[in-house]
Formats: sequence, C-alpha cells, structure tokens
Amino acid sequence: MKIIVPMAGRGSRLRPHTLTVPKPLIPVAGKPIVHRLVSDIARVLKEPIEEIAFILGDPAFFGKEVEESLKELAQGLGAKASIYRQLEPKGTGHAIMCAEPSLSGPAVVAYADTLIRAKFHLDKEADSVIWTKKVANPEAYGVVNLNDQEEIIELVEKPEEFVSDQAVIGIYYFKDIGVLKKELQYVLDHDIIHGGEYQINDGIKRMMANGKVFKTGTVDEWMDCGNKAVTVETNAKMLGFLEADGVSLVSEKFTNENSKVIPPCFIDEGVVLRNSTVGPHVSIGKGTIIENSNVKNTIIQTESVIKNATLENAMIGNFVTYDGNFTQISIGDYSELK
Repeated sequence: MKIIVPMAGRGSRLRPHTLTVPKPLIPVAGKPIVHRLVSDIARVLKEPIEEIAFILGDPAFFGKEVEESLKELAQGLGAKASIYRQLEPKGTGHAIMCAEPSLSGPAVVAYADTLIRAKFHLDKEADSVIWTKKVANPEAYGVVNLNDQEEIIELVEKPEEFVSDQAVIGIYYFKDIGVLKKELQYVLDHDIIHGGEYQINDGIKRMMANGKVFKTGTVDEWMDCGNKAVTVETNAKMLGFLEADGVSLVSEKFTNENSKVIPPCFIDEGVVLRNSTVGPHVSIGKGTIIENSNVKNTIIQTESVIKNATLENAMIGNFVTYDGNFTQISIGDYSELK
C-alpha cells in the first residue's frame, strides 16, 4: 500500500503561522498535522505501508528541514519516502500527477489539511473508496450520490437540492492508482479545467464513466485545519480523543512552579510553567515558558515566552515573546491582537 500526500499549498488562510512553517507541519496536540493524518490513515488501513509520496511546493519554502521531517515520518511507519514538487498551483489533479513515478498499485490519496478519526473496514473489492463524513448542511460541501447498491455514481459540488448528506473529505483509496493516473493524464492532455485548475474529480468521473465501482468509507470525525479558529478547535478535539485513548500527553521533563494544569493538555519537554493556570485544551511546544498567566483552549508552539497573559482561543507561533503588560511592541504582517 502507498500513501500519496499532496501538500504544496502555502496555507494563506492560516497566516501568520504559515509564513515560515508549511501548514501541514503546524502542530495539533503536539504533532504536525501531516504526521497525525498519515499515522491515522496507516492505522485504519491495518497493513504495511510500502511508500509515502509527498508532493511539496517551492523548495525555497518547503526546504531540506521539511524533507527530513517527512522522511522521518515515513521511516517511522516502515515506508520509503518519495519527495516530488508541484511548482505551480494547477490544482489537485495536477498535484497528484507530479508524483507520476509512484502512481501504481493500491494507494490512498490524502490532502494534508484535515484530520480524522475512523474505525471502518476498507472495502478492497471496490475499485475505489471515497472517504466521507455525514454532515448537517450538505449544501455547503461536495457530496456523493449513491445508487441502491450503495455505490457512488456521482460527485456533486454544493448541491442546491438534497443529494445525500455524505460530504467528501479529501481522502481516497484506489485499488490501482494507475487507473486514476491514466484518466488524469487524459485530463491534462485535453486541458480539462474547472475553477482554473486540473481537478482530481475529473479523473474520478472518467473512472466512473468507464464502469469502475466506487464505495464510501465513513469517518467518525473530520476535523479541519484550514484557519486559526478551526485549528484551535481541532486541537481541543484531538486532545480529548488522545486523553480518552490513554495517550500520555504531558512530558515528565517539564517544570511546574506553583502552577495548575487542567487536562487535557499537551505539554512538551523543557516547558516551564510559573504561577500560571493552563488548560483545558492547551498544547505547549518544547522549551516554552509561561509566567503569571491564564491560558485555555490555545496552541503555543516552541521556544516562546508568555508573561502576564490571559489567553483563550489563541494560537501563538515559535520564538514569540508576549507580555500582557506590554508598552513597547513589534508586530509583523498578518498578526492579530484582540
């Protein structure tokens, strides 16, 4: 089994956090988004992963440090890491085709801006499985249309009339991804464009037209990481899930000086808490210091210093200095103080 991960986008909706760190490497509950996504997919598949192909953007942004992080992720799952580049934003179908040498055999395609919780059985007799989530407002999503045999016969984008309540979440299984490659090559060769880009859906629709059988795999939870607000919300949900799973979230190598921690929280090694209350639903990265503060429902990344602060529903990056009793400030592009 292979996993194909298109992740070339710059994550502009998550600025300023993505000005220096690619969105898939933003941590949620202490682990980068793409690391959580790939690990969770591997757990659902319940079989060895042969290769993980990552499609990155401009090397000036997705540099050697990013590559090394992804290689470590693949190695941890016993897989080979392949690195490809999509240098122009030409859409989902084009991104997949940038990994053309890896497009053979059974594979999962997963876009690295979402997290899941799932325990379903993957139907490997189907030619493809499109992972979906039942939603209350299907008119806001792309949904699947099913026939009497529960096979997908159509993909419908933001239907004005009810088609189904199963929204497509951006994760796909292909019994032979070489078939998708063939159809996407046709899309590229014939310049079939929607929304100004080459889309994976056009390849999928050609597969359906040729009689390929598509089924659904419904996830229990689908968590977005598209912007600051939903990423903080996803962090809270993931901390709750991990706590329920019995996962250890608090490092033994952190310093607690007259502080209270309200679980669930992720606290990395080297963190120092002084005269503060932290939690619930807080993630704190390695080496961060928090003094005289109250923090809840917040993500704070590595090596930051937070003093005299009251934070809720906040997201703070790496190497930040923030004093709630500020008189002299230096704030960069896209920053928000509310």
